[in-house]
Amino acid sequence: MKKFVFLILFGISALMLSGCGVLGMPDDEGWRTTQKDEFLKILEEDKYASICDEQALYAKVKESESSKLMSQLLVAYTNNLANGCIDIEDFDISQKERQDNNISTHYETYLQEVQEEYVLLRVKAGLTIEEILKPYVPTYQQFAVLKTKYDLFRQQGSIPKKTLRKMRLNLERIKLFKPDLGENYVLVNVPEYVVRVIENNQTSISMRVIVGQRKMQTPIFAADIQSIAMNPQWNVPDSIARNEVIPKLIEDPNYLVSQNMVVRRSYDLNTTDINASTIDWTAYLEEEKGNHNMTYKFIEVPSVRNGLGRVKFLFPNKHHVYMHDTQTKKLFKRKVRTFSHGCVRLQKPNMMLDHLSKNYTEKTDEEMKTLYDSLQTHYVSLDKKLPVHTAYLTTYVNENGEVLVIDDIYGFDRLQKLNF
Repeated sequence: MKKFVFLILFGISALMLSGCGVLGMPDDEGWRTTQKDEFLKILEEDKYASICDEQALYAKVKESESSKLMSQLLVAYTNNLANGCIDIEDFDISQKERQDNNISTHYETYLQEVQEEYVLLRVKAGLTIEEILKPYVPTYQQFAVLKTKYDLFRQQGSIPKKTLRKMRLNLERIKLFKPDLGENYVLVNVPEYVVRVIENNQTSISMRVIVGQRKMQTPIFAADIQSIAMNPQWNVPDSIARNEVIPKLIEDPNYLVSQNMVVRRSYDLNTTDINASTIDWTAYLEEEKGNHNMTYKFIEVPSVRNGLGRVKFLFPNKHHVYMHDTQTKKLFKRKVRTFSHGCVRLQKPNMMLDHLSKNYTEKTDEEMKTLYDSLQTHYVSLDKKLPVHTAYLTTYVNENGEVLVIDDIYGFDRLQKLNF
């Protein structure tokens, strides 16, 4: 800790000697008049929507302009900016209750550590308040444009309070995104049923998607795309094997053949084939109780009829979800598209394949076509970073500047409560 403080103090000295930061003599708390004026202006318009549950403290700061109270409010404002103003503890409890009721749901919140000592030392160093807040301001462009629309609608009083609350809730959700989205990233907005590839704050491509059912929800999280699988095999998850494949296999001994599936002891197609007719599958219908673990794996082999289609995009994660092609093209015409087991099905997978292969791999068009046409599984690694963010935004400012108000398909608008 001493080393940490020394480094900060060293940085403070360097700042002062270089002439950076704000001018003027600090008071006993380390505040300069210019910093106070700047912070009061940020608070007056609540520039970063982060006063939240500190309205009472803000009222005292406005009345007294006490440096001690300003320090207290700056730390609180920074924390609200870094970690949002949703009651996370209450939301986590509601999520656990859902999981106990056999709803597969996950919502990752990326919280940041805000150290009071560090924030206040930066005040004493003479940094502007904007410089102090900058590391915690969401880099996702949607935060700024949605905040602008939110402020405009509040001033005009032109939309229902319910919609305003919805917009504010989504501002808080953006604060919980994984920091540093990157200049280029993929955004899957689950309730909108849309995926966008965003590069340098511009939408390069977008398309409809199919997302998880209400009981098998697409998880909200972030991960980096690592590879593209051409002509993928579908490794049937154990839960789907128990609940869907095995009952159909017991009813129809030819089910696996009709579905182009095989059985192995692992998901490696090169291992020994298992004759499904020699297995007593009824033992695997019950949930695992220590005696009947899934020792067999079902695999749908690569083909033009494979359930995953011809291509999938892998961003390794504990949820075992990914983006992929699909055979159920007609479902993209539906308004409500909650049909998957959690993965994201793409309306135009070849458009995604073409864009990513040209911009994020070293493969030529000819090489990619050869792999695609082979009908054999091949993996192509990305050579540039491309994060995927599965998000849950029920208001969204689109490419035309229109505010979309989106249905709350998983009920998170109701379960996530603002703390103010």
